[in-house]
Amino acid sequence: MFFTFVVMKIPKYFKNKYIIAISFFVIYALFLDDVDIFTVIRQNRKLSELEDQKVMIQHQLRETQETREKLKSISGLERYAREKKLFKKDNEDIFVISYE
Repeated sequence: MFFTFVVMKIPKYFKNKYIIAISFFVIYALFLDDVDIFTVIRQNRKLSELEDQKVMIQHQLRETQETREKLKSISGLERYAREKKLFKKDNEDIFVISYE
């Protein structure tokens, strides 16, 4: 008697076997599967972070290649050593001016 009373309160469209099967599949696909919605969102976020890192590393690579091309000549090598590494000749003084 109690079981029939509970079953009668359930709307008719929830008793349909196709609706039950589709609902079960959607719940399984979204939440219970190995590739659920949370995993997909996490992976998409990580992918965007990695793409940002890729752009930054490509920019650094371009700068390094340009520096390497400049270092192929003796004058470029001397200029790089003086500007970036603060090398000096024996008879000169270096004054470093930094802007904060």
